[in-house]
Amino acid sequence: MIDIKTGMALAAGLGTRMRPLTNDRPKALVEVGGKALLDYALDRMAAAGVERSVVNIHHFADSMEAHLKARTGKPDILISKESDAPLETGGGVVKALPVLGADPVFITNIDAVWIDEGEREMDRMRAVWDSERMDVLLLLAPLERTLGFDGAGDFYLDADGRVEWRGDRERAPYAYAGTQIHNPAIMQGRPLEPFSMTKVWRELVPQGRVHGLVMKSFWMHVGDPQARAAAEARLAS
Repeated sequence: MIDIKTGMALAAGLGTRMRPLTNDRPKALVEVGGKALLDYALDRMAAAGVERSVVNIHHFADSMEAHLKARTGKPDILISKESDAPLETGGGVVKALPVLGADPVFITNIDAVWIDEGEREMDRMRAVWDSERMDVLLLLAPLERTLGFDGAGDFYLDADGRVEWRGDRERAPYAYAGTQIHNPAIMQGRPLEPFSMTKVWRELVPQGRVHGLVMKSFWMHVGDPQARAAAEARLAS
């Protein structure tokens, strides 16, 4: 099992689907069960051995900086400011490359929430990571074990763990659960502009370089007020 000491929490989004909860705060600081979404992500990283995490910020940047400054313990925080406009998931990682380093990193969306059931999901990811075969390892949630996800699924899995896009098929069994192990080298040379990480995955999937791991825990996608309410109810039970 490899050690992954660096992570990144993608926290610069505008959170428009979360309104009105984001009228006075960034989505990352919306609380679920009394805890900010961002802190769920950072605490999971700390539990998985991550020692430092980049957090990209844009919306309500002053509030984000104050919240991060008030945190104690691991991971140590490095802030990547996207002052002019949010760079989306791909562009945000490109901007952070100078501090992410060359080794594999965890990257997580802040609206992905789960409580580990047994072995930590991020430890399971580290256990199967293989740099010889992978540039990306995606944590995947079975559709029947999700909350707040209303899509038709993202991926199929081959027998050896490689992912395959749903494409034109009506439904796929797995949704991307918002956390990945990522080889920063695949972002080198890409433009510093807004673009989605899925653009990179679409290049790499045909090469067999994107793999998936099915999570055992129940996944909650907290992307709007209704999903937040449902997640709070599940956590309370």
